[in-house]
Order: sequence, then C-alpha cells, then structure tokens
Amino acid sequence: MIPRTVSTDLNNGLAIDSKGFGDLRQSARAGSPEALKTTAVQFEAMFVNMMMKSMREATPQDGMFDNQQTKMFTTMLDQQTSQDIAKKGIGLADVLVRQLSKTLQQQDISAGDPMARALLDQAKLQRSIEASGGASAIAGKSDKAADNKPAHVRAFQDKLTSHAEEASRASGIPAKFMLGQAALESGWGRREIKGRDGSNSHNLFGIKAGPDWKGRVVETATTEYVNGKPQVRVEKFRAYDSYADSFKDYARLITKNPRYEKALAAANGTDAAGFARNLQNAGYATDPNYATKLASIIKRTLA
Repeated sequence: MIPRTVSTDLNNGLAIDSKGFGDLRQSARAGSPEALKTTAVQFEAMFVNMMMKSMREATPQDGMFDNQQTKMFTTMLDQQTSQDIAKKGIGLADVLVRQLSKTLQQQDISAGDPMARALLDQAKLQRSIEASGGASAIAGKSDKAADNKPAHVRAFQDKLTSHAEEASRASGIPAKFMLGQAALESGWGRREIKGRDGSNSHNLFGIKAGPDWKGRVVETATTEYVNGKPQVRVEKFRAYDSYADSFKDYARLITKNPRYEKALAAANGTDAAGFARNLQNAGYATDPNYATKLASIIKRTLA
C-alpha cells in the first residue's frame, strides 16, 4: 500500500529530484493498479519536462529580454506545463501501465525494480512511444507549450496582429516583421510616442515628420546615435488617428521609398536577418545594434 504522503506528492508535484525518483520506484513496487497509474503519469510528466528542457537548451538564452529571473520563471512554467500535459495524457502513461503490469505478472517484484529499468532502458521506451502513437502527440503538445510567451508579448500581439496582417496583405511584408519592429520601437507598447499633453500619437514605428508630412505631429525627446554615441534630442514625429493608420503608413514608407528596396526584397523572401540588416543600412535607425535587436525579436520572440 502506498503511503498517503507519497501519493499526494506524486499527484501534485513533478518528480525531478532523487526523492521524487525514489517515490516513483516505491510506487512501482507497490504493484496496485492505482500505484502503477500514478507512477506512469508522473513518468510521463518527467518525460515531457525533459523534452521541453532540451528544447530550451537548444535555443540561445542571451537575448535582450533574457535574465536569471525570466529563466527561473520559464523553468517553473515548463514544469507546470509538463504536469498539465501529463494530466490530459499523451499515450505514454497507458503504455507504461500495460508494460509494468505485464512485468509484475511475470516476475517477483523483489528481484528487480521495474521503474528503474524503464528509466534506464531507452530502447524499450522508444518502442513504447512509437507503439502508442505518442511521439506525434508529444511533438504537437510540446510545440504548443513552447509557445508560452511572456504576458506583455501576448498582449502586444493580441492588440496589434490584425492591423499588421491587414498591412501585410497590402504590402507583402510579413506581419511578424512589422510587429517585431513596432515592438522594438515602442518597447512592446510601453514607450509609445506621446504629445506634451499626453495624447497618443499611435506612432509605433518612430517615423519622423519631415517637410513632406502634412498630418499631425508631436514633439518628444528621442535618443539618436552620432558616431556610435547616444545623444538625446527633441524631434517631430508623425501622429495618426489609429494604430491601423500607423501600420499602413509604415508599409507605404517601406514599399514606396527606394532606400528600402533591399529590405523589402528580404521581407518578401521572409529573411528576417536580411530585412533588419538592410533597414539599418538604409538609415532607418542610428542605433548600431538595431539590426541585431530587430532580428532577435522577429526570429526568437515572435517565431
């Protein structure tokens, strides 16, 4: 019989340390159907968690939004997501229950440790996954889990994606390219250009108001780089009636101005790095790291 404390831990937590593995082994040795089911579900959660950890490690973690705190919360989120996925089931737990039950019927439990063998025998595990069709389920659900973006990123996308897609249909520039640049220029909507009276310019792309601009303008301080050194200046920027108008004007600028021909060509080829690099080369921004920042947002955060 499984002690109550072990059962509670296995149902509510993920076995990621030596004690957790010990509890799994004790649960497997108990031999009851409930014990085997609890063990299998937890192992399924462990498997998904390890898979997500491998995916994270395969992705660079030194972006502009990455720090120790975000990494810690990402790890916590991955563990909780693994537990949630396991509760719904991906097919692996059922296979393990059948496999362990068969093992228990054929041999004396005291002579071996079925769960330990299951953990160590990668070949058998792989065959079990393939037999259950669980591999495709794991891939699909892990992809979804990996799409857990920070709240401010999701909010920004939810708010502006429809406008970006509309401008994309008219210009051919991928929506995520425009969203990425709007995110970089506005600090994910947290540093929008406002007038002295606090009115919103809806200018998401930092487009300045030159002599040819006939619409409304707002004046605000901005950072420009001169010979690689930042300087604060007060400049005039275009003001729009809506975010939709901001996306439309940006799309017109990129498609109509010959300076951005190479950037547009890269955008049409969905080359994020080439798009960002050619925008900077054409003089869109003076920040020497602008292209690197923009490409990182498009390829990693909005991918």
